[in-house]
Amino acid sequence: MPMNNIIKKPVNSLGYHFIPEQYLPANENEYYIRDSQNRSGISYRKLTAYEIEVLVRNRNTSDDWNGILVSDAFNPELVKNCKFFGLVRIGKLEPYYLEFNNLRVPVGLYNSTVISCDLGDNVAIDNVNYISHYIVGNDVIIVNVNELATTDYAKFGNGILKEGELEKNRIWMEICNENGGRRIIPFNDMMPGDAWLWSRFRDDAILQQKLTSFTQEKFDVKRGYYGKIGDRTVIKNTAIIKDVLIGSDAYIKGANKLKNLTIKSAPDAKTQIGEGCELVNGIVGLGCRVFYGVKAVRFIMASNSQLKYGARLINSYLGDNATISCCEVLNSLIFPGHEQHHNNSFLCAALVMGQSNMAAGTTIGSNHNSRSADGEMEAGRGFWPGLCVSIKHNSKFASFAILAKGDYPAELNIPFPFSLLINDAAKDQLNIMPGYWFMYNMYALSRNAWKYVDRDKRIKKTQQIEFDFLAPDSINEMITALGLLKKFTGKAFYKQSGKEGSVTEEQLSLKGEQLLKSNDPLLNELEILADGIENSGRKVVLLKVAKAYHLFKELIQYHAAHQLLQYIVAHKIKDTTSLLEALPVKLTRLDWYNAGGQLIPRVEVHKLVKQIRSGAVKSWDEIHDFYQLHSEQYSYQKLVHALAAAKEVNGLQLRKDSATTLNNLFRQAVATKEYLTGNIFESRAKDHRNKFRLMMYDSQEEMDKVIGKLDDNSFINQEKEALKQFKRTVSRFKWH
Repeated sequence: MPMNNIIKKPVNSLGYHFIPEQYLPANENEYYIRDSQNRSGISYRKLTAYEIEVLVRNRNTSDDWNGILVSDAFNPELVKNCKFFGLVRIGKLEPYYLEFNNLRVPVGLYNSTVISCDLGDNVAIDNVNYISHYIVGNDVIIVNVNELATTDYAKFGNGILKEGELEKNRIWMEICNENGGRRIIPFNDMMPGDAWLWSRFRDDAILQQKLTSFTQEKFDVKRGYYGKIGDRTVIKNTAIIKDVLIGSDAYIKGANKLKNLTIKSAPDAKTQIGEGCELVNGIVGLGCRVFYGVKAVRFIMASNSQLKYGARLINSYLGDNATISCCEVLNSLIFPGHEQHHNNSFLCAALVMGQSNMAAGTTIGSNHNSRSADGEMEAGRGFWPGLCVSIKHNSKFASFAILAKGDYPAELNIPFPFSLLINDAAKDQLNIMPGYWFMYNMYALSRNAWKYVDRDKRIKKTQQIEFDFLAPDSINEMITALGLLKKFTGKAFYKQSGKEGSVTEEQLSLKGEQLLKSNDPLLNELEILADGIENSGRKVVLLKVAKAYHLFKELIQYHAAHQLLQYIVAHKIKDTTSLLEALPVKLTRLDWYNAGGQLIPRVEVHKLVKQIRSGAVKSWDEIHDFYQLHSEQYSYQKLVHALAAAKEVNGLQLRKDSATTLNNLFRQAVATKEYLTGNIFESRAKDHRNKFRLMMYDSQEEMDKVIGKLDDNSFINQEKEALKQFKRTVSRFKWH
């Protein structure tokens, strides 16, 4: 076994030759990049003889006192027991102490080894065993750190290559696929849409090569960049920080190891990293929280996301405003608004499209059948697997699927949005209730839509994230579901009458539509089965089909009315003529992609891909401009889509007897809004009326004191007020 390669060099070279000679441009010294990075504006001078005398008396040493430059307000009495090597520049030191969270540290440099660093004004550095090649801002506290260093080839979490590096050294992030088939290169400012776009279209070699080039070209490949620590950042009791960029106002306490990272932080979006954490090869976004034994490797945390209580995030992208506690997440791409708590819950090779919640004991993937790695799981917005759910790959779920406890034994392809899945082990069948949320859990559905908007603390909202449960993606899924419900109902009818094999697909759908439209009592006698849903030979039974059918049609109409009313109010439209002039004559219902939480028409994404391939789009910045443009266009595109869907499903014709049509549309919308608001109340009221909940208390009064009165529920009262406002808005307009 080879020995460790310990290299010996003269001590007087320590702190110098940071950039290897072969990578140093002609006519430049080794500090040329450092000088460009240091924007403090501090004017430096050499030490005076008196200052050197004081420094020596205070047990400081330097290989060359001429290599220490200071500001005019430098106080040598505030530097004690330090070793200096290389060019060190120090800002003003004044007789103050800095206090943060009851930590009080005197300004100055104490008991530390400092190698080739720039230190801002009034820093407090104490017991830092080794700080090398860092630029430190003003009013920074760094105490009890073992190693704080930067290498000449530091990439700060970006998957780029520096001069002279081999391709094998590149850091990739293997999202959505265990074998790296969808791997992407992480970079600072990577948005959820970027990760999604790059992980798709894998058969397009030109696109993949262009995105790789965009990433490499986004950063300077020259060697010699220093690590930076922003103003007012506090670092204490931490073991190793290596090749890390840290923004301003960050707080790092008790971390074990931070390596090859960008930690973004700002006064209005402070990032904190706590005890026992180990983060390697990643990007930590603005306003993030990482606490208590977290392990993250090859990862991106978008802004305002959290990892807590031993969570593990590996080869994964965690979207904005998301939280993972106690869990293991591997090879996943998670869009904004994700919640995952409790132990034994993990994701593997997954694309989860946001507003999701993983309950305790949920197992996604890890079938380990020995033939290959896990497959892939894709879940639309609002994915909620319940306690101890186990899903085998490959599986795909429409928006707002909720799964009851169970071990789902085979691959699933669930096209019904807002559905409840029940693995009925006793009957060995899969039960699906489309539209479950609207029937039995409106409170949770509506409250979550409100909650995600309220918690969206992003500073820069380039991508407009959709949080409403009624949106182009879920509306399109409803329309697909309506077609399937008609077909499967017709199939059940003809199967019961013994004529299943003699009818066409069209006849199946026509008969199903006839039965569902009329709410035929015969529906109560039919066992409506779905095929193509589960990769097994057992039954897949659809429940409450008629109710779901009518609900979906009503909600599609309501969504159109709601979008139209918002447009009328926003644009101060007073009459039908002005309204019709603002709308396209031809309404086309488009397919949409969920691109990182932002809904974009599929045709527009394909145009973007073509522009990237052709060279018309040349950078990630231009791709981000594309997101911004479609964020600005989204409300109108959403309106047109809603009207097209209502026309297709319910025959809505705004240009035919417009006044009557509009009045009827909004009158029906009020009735639907009343139904939804009533269901919000009723779904919550069940918790207050349940005798098995009441049994925990001696009286109704005690229960009200502990969990709060139903009448005092702020969200329910908010929704009741929203209903009143909706009615008032509708009543303002009398179309004629």
